Amino acid sequence: MDFFVPDIYQKSIYDIDYKHLKKAGIKCLIFDLNNTIATLNQPIPSKELRDLFAYLEGLKFKLIILSNSSKNRVAPFKEKLNVDASFLSRKPCKKKYEKIIQMYHLKVHEVAGIGDQLLTDIYGANRMGFTSILVNPISKQDYFKTQINRVIEGYFMKYLSKKGLFQKGQYYE
Repeated sequence: MDFFVPDIYQKSIYDIDYKHLKKAGIKCLIFDLNNTIATLNQPIPSKELRDLFAYLEGLKFKLIILSNSSKNRVAPFKEKLNVDASFLSRKPCKKKYEKIIQMYHLKVHEVAGIGDQLLTDIYGANRMGFTSILVNPISKQDYFKTQINRVIEGYFMKYLSKKGLFQKGQYYE
């Protein structure tokens, strides 16, 4: 069950202490797309998101969007944010994560995975040995498959809460 416990839990991507991550040796931030950096009906990045990514580039992070969504969904974010991106990534499978490590000559302790789902984003990051960062979904609207995952995720969260490993709404670095 440890694979489902995030290393860091924050309300949103805007509440993460990125300078702390940099000091801890993180060089690459892998962001989920849907309900992490954008709502499902948001076709392009918001100004707030563009500003955050510009700030993170200034801190010299390698920024990557890793999404299970289609190329058409991911492409506008890749282009407007000027970052690398992977679509149809099949998270939590390791293949795309491993490709990122090889392409950018990274070590697992230099990467953080940021997302809104325990079953895909956090599990995927943890099983790779990355720093895992859970944020709350920014919208209640989800794809059907994600809705199913959220039901399963609810059971995991209850179990983790009973074991004292994770409590929804209690944020930590």
